[in-house]
Amino acid sequence: MNMHSRLPAEPEATHTTPGLDPRLYRKLAWRIMPFLFLCFVLNWLDRVNIGFAHLQFKTDLHISDATFGIIVGVFSIGYLLFEIPSNLLLEKIGAKKTMTRIMILWGLVTIATAFAQTPAQFYVLRILLGAAEAGFFPGVILYLTYWFPASHRARITSRFIMAIAVCGIIGGPLSTTIMAHFAGLVGFTGWQWLFVVTGIPPVLAGLFAWYWLDDKPASAKWLSADEKHAIEQALAHERQQRKPSGHQRFVEALKDRKVWFITLAYCLTIMCTGNVTNIWAPSIIRDSGISNLGQLGLLSALPYVVGVGLMLWACRHSDLHQERRWHFALGGLAAALAMLVLPHFLFSPYSAIAVLTLMTSGYLVATAIFWTIPTYYLSDRAKAAGLALVNCCGQVSSLLTPIMIGAIKTSTGHISLALYIVAALVASGTLILLLGVPRYALRNVS
Repeated sequence: MNMHSRLPAEPEATHTTPGLDPRLYRKLAWRIMPFLFLCFVLNWLDRVNIGFAHLQFKTDLHISDATFGIIVGVFSIGYLLFEIPSNLLLEKIGAKKTMTRIMILWGLVTIATAFAQTPAQFYVLRILLGAAEAGFFPGVILYLTYWFPASHRARITSRFIMAIAVCGIIGGPLSTTIMAHFAGLVGFTGWQWLFVVTGIPPVLAGLFAWYWLDDKPASAKWLSADEKHAIEQALAHERQQRKPSGHQRFVEALKDRKVWFITLAYCLTIMCTGNVTNIWAPSIIRDSGISNLGQLGLLSALPYVVGVGLMLWACRHSDLHQERRWHFALGGLAAALAMLVLPHFLFSPYSAIAVLTLMTSGYLVATAIFWTIPTYYLSDRAKAAGLALVNCCGQVSSLLTPIMIGAIKTSTGHISLALYIVAALVASGTLILLLGVPRYALRNVS
């Protein structure tokens, strides 16, 4: 029995929303996506490399798990303060200027983190990193809506989200290799070199963004006049086909309970799972019995290898049947189940990796599918601030979750209780979206 026979189908969008010509779609995808994909890999690596770095600086600087949880969490303070202004600025001044500024700044802050020696210094630099990165992810999601109509967006979004998986695949081996082989070079420790080496590429990518990115199709010299017209026609037709109740202004969207259900689902499901998967997984693997850095890095990549394949299949299936809610829910519930049983499988690294694979796969599927929902539900005028709001509220979860996990692990000596709590939160977020956003609310969902 395939998924479609078991899932309630959303009303078809393909009959009312024309897609791009396949050749034009491929041209756009090949021009835009590889560079944005690379940028997101660098973004994610600079955000989560601290999960590997702390395996060394925890001992070097005598930092507890509770303190580490705060170091991870305060990143969200800077993100919260600058998320919505950054996205609104992108809409005003364009992607070229915005992405250049974001990437250069976050690269410089990452390099500066190599010189932190006290918890207070880590706190300040992580807040600055959050401020520098603010607006990047929702900005790209917004940017894609300028180029691709709704009928193509889950596949395009999945290719962007796939950067998380690629970072997971290469991030572990790369981080541990840098830490192991660069240690002692010119007096720097391995974890210091990790921040330096991973901070340089974003600066270079930011400079290249100024040359490569175009704000909208109308300004793209690599598109013909006919191609620009075809893109605009597809996007205009999509806007006309939206149901009249679609939100035309951000203020109107704030009054809609479904917008807040979507936001709450993101906070509880995506952000809580992401903290466990991307930040605490290295510690979980180490605590299961792996002490060798090289082996730990390779094992940390395995869940993402499986997860990226399942994510691509799920997003293609979701686009084919124009169904979002249940595809998201299956991913979220799979991640919650994995977290619930993980404490019982920590007796060996291989059993732990198997459960982490289920968790990571569910996380990637839920994340990619999720972002197709608010991009449709909000109108063009409400979209910039709306996407930033969703991601900004998610940072509250990103602030509190690692602090909670670190505090529990320090006080109990084990991560099990924290995993049970996070599993309950993830399952709750999944059910909130299923029950709070009925399928009729997502007609022609992107």
